[in-house]
Amino acid sequence: MTSFKPTRRTLLKTGTAAAAFATLGPAFLRQAAAQDADLAPYKSAQIDWQQVSGETITVAVIPASYFENLITLAPQFKALTGIDVRFEKIPPAQIRQKSVIDLTSKTGTYATHAADPMYYALYVANKWVEPLDTYLNDKSLTDQAWFKFDDVIPAWRSANGINGKLYGMPYDGEVTIQVYRKDLYDAKGLKPADTLEAYMSNAAALNTPNDRIWGAALRGVAGAGQNMYIYPSIFREFGGDWMKGDKLTVNGPEAEAALAWYVDIMKKYAPTAAANWNWPDIADAFSQGTVASYIDAHSSASVINNPEKSKIIGKVAYARWPKGPSGKRTTSIWNWGFPINSALPEKKRKATWLFIQWATSAETQARTAHKFAGPTKRSGVNRTSIWKDPDYIKLMNGFGDNFVEATMGALQDDTDVDWRPRVPQWPAIGDTMATAIQSALSGQATIKAALDDAQRRIEPMMRG
Repeated sequence: MTSFKPTRRTLLKTGTAAAAFATLGPAFLRQAAAQDADLAPYKSAQIDWQQVSGETITVAVIPASYFENLITLAPQFKALTGIDVRFEKIPPAQIRQKSVIDLTSKTGTYATHAADPMYYALYVANKWVEPLDTYLNDKSLTDQAWFKFDDVIPAWRSANGINGKLYGMPYDGEVTIQVYRKDLYDAKGLKPADTLEAYMSNAAALNTPNDRIWGAALRGVAGAGQNMYIYPSIFREFGGDWMKGDKLTVNGPEAEAALAWYVDIMKKYAPTAAANWNWPDIADAFSQGTVASYIDAHSSASVINNPEKSKIIGKVAYARWPKGPSGKRTTSIWNWGFPINSALPEKKRKATWLFIQWATSAETQARTAHKFAGPTKRSGVNRTSIWKDPDYIKLMNGFGDNFVEATMGALQDDTDVDWRPRVPQWPAIGDTMATAIQSALSGQATIKAALDDAQRRIEPMMRG
């Protein structure tokens, strides 16, 4: 999702001439060879990287550029540790299911996998994954002064923890921000919205379907990570609380007000087709100039700045999630993290931790991001220090005005670890809520009826 395709402006800003890409093949190979030999930053850690040399582990990832960059550097890990890593690329729609099947069967096929933070409650309830504190605090396995765990973005660490224990180390992540056409906003004298009310007002002012410009778009297609990626933030901003006492509650006045706001903006100011759109569809429409603003993952900036497809490069700016009536901003704090499969024997668990430590270290994060020799760069690095690196900031600001400030502001101040209900039953609850939201959006049910029906369906799930 975070495939970075530099804009012409980015290339100029970063001093990377287009001609450099014409000769990318040999230049890239030379640099990769140089990287292969450069293990000194890793060897400065006070641990024995070779302590389980000869082990082989399988890592499941999705076919995304940020993992492709990591796979390219895997020979460095082999040279450092003597551990062979076999990567298996699985589409996002299947990786959760295949991982759960592997964990349930305890076959240990995947030593680790790109894990959705919403699944950790399920994993931990069944003791399928290891608490990572054990590995972080073992001086034979981790040099804490070198690894600098506190540098890993706190919001993503929190998302991957259950009851104060960490179960997945964040590798790449995202946060939700407001994306808008600054040229259209300037022409109308508008400012990026500070509140949901202002966001609705801006959408109304810019909505001119006769000119093929719609005011806004949000994810509309049903799914736990689709319309239920956006709605939970709105629910929390309207003062909603998933857990009232010990009862998971999805209906009530706050839920009705939140869903009414979502349905209202989608029906009045979004293209009709948006009811079935996921984030790539929204980003494509925005890049073609037919949508004035959207709220979604900051990583979608790579799509709207693709110089081969986008018509709006140089006209984009960013802002944080608008505040809700509660006065809160609530973004997603989603990331792909790496857990350790509890079914592995001890040596493979150690090998898996050494891989995780290498992949999520500041050195590898930089080498797979702004220091990566290939054309794709990452906008979801896991380290606060990299987000403050002038070279990384320079590259990221190629996405448009205020990109780094909006993203970091959201990551540092607008996160809410309970933006979705973190319970083992989440997969089924997410699907139930997604259906309820779609039912209200399509007009098949009133807002209250849709939410009340979802509540009735969810209560038996929570009773087990």
